[in-house]
Amino acid sequence: MQEILTPLQIEQKIERLAHQLLENCFEESEIFMGGIHGNGHHLATKLKAIIETASDLKIHLFDIVINKDEPWATPIQLSLAPEKMKNGYIVLVDDVFNSGKTMQFALTEILRFPTKAIKTLTLVDRKHRRFPIRADFVGLSLSTTLKERVEIQFDQNEAKAYLV
Repeated sequence: MQEILTPLQIEQKIERLAHQLLENCFEESEIFMGGIHGNGHHLATKLKAIIETASDLKIHLFDIVINKDEPWATPIQLSLAPEKMKNGYIVLVDDVFNSGKTMQFALTEILRFPTKAIKTLTLVDRKHRRFPIRADFVGLSLSTTLKERVEIQFDQNEAKAYLV
């Protein structure tokens, strides 16, 4: 296991991503930020805290529960009713983009209702796409082999990123 991001580097990248997002949606009074259940939601929570400290932007945080291995096997669950997000500016957040499958299925669920804009954000982008989706905001682009995987570990005090 090789460390690819130290706790300090991760915090710096999250801070930068939050400010990039804030710059991108400066005309909005509120946004809806959906984190893929687990690390994606944890990352979204950290982004929300930074953005709300730096601005008056209202962020509605919601959880996206999805079967990452077989997203078609069970219904995708959103912790916020889709009607509340109608015509909203939506940001989908996950810790690692690999094939794009998880984010593509989450996007498909969100597209069932009208939106103003949908953006995607990830801490690490591996660029091994099999699905037609891209990350709008990226903390780190990383070239890896298909056999390697990136693992992000968040705990209460710090986070680390490893290449396994």
